[in-house]
Amino acid sequence: MRGAEVRRLWAANLLCVLTIILTAVVPAFFWPGFTVLGTHLTWLCICSVCVSALNVILHLALNPNLTPKRSSIAHKISRFLKCCIYFFMPCILFHAIIVLYGAPLIESVTETFLFAVLLSTFTTLQCLCILGPNIQAWIRVYSKNGAMSIWESSLQITTLCTILGAWFGAFPIPLDWDRPWQVSTLS
Repeated sequence: MRGAEVRRLWAANLLCVLTIILTAVVPAFFWPGFTVLGTHLTWLCICSVCVSALNVILHLALNPNLTPKRSSIAHKISRFLKCCIYFFMPCILFHAIIVLYGAPLIESVTETFLFAVLLSTFTTLQCLCILGPNIQAWIRVYSKNGAMSIWESSLQITTLCTILGAWFGAFPIPLDWDRPWQVSTLS
């Protein structure tokens, strides 16, 4: 059983990586002038939507959580609305953290918020798919040694790597010496 779960998890993560690569390559065939750097806002939207769709499809296909499901429409609607709120709250939190780390508050609000949505897609959406809108399960998984399955361990690793990757990706930004305030200090 554990070997089968590892293969399913490996396949899910491989598909996620493939989706990210395809979002950087495929739009160039349909959209002249598309580049990840040149049209970064569009790429952030495309990447977020594709990874979100993949996570939901993989959740439905692989069904890694074994929680009992209620079949009433009211429960499903309530659960969906909670998931939307639980996805939107980290978007706001990530946006605030990014601004506190030095992103412009007004000038680049769209870029900052789309980056926050991308971070939430890689962290929160997977938690919502596997754990659902259950805060107690989230606390259990993210507490010390709280993961009880390979899928929950993957959530811990993915979330940590996403946040560290975002921080390390932004770390060399102050080394961008062509900024006017940096050029004037060197003269």
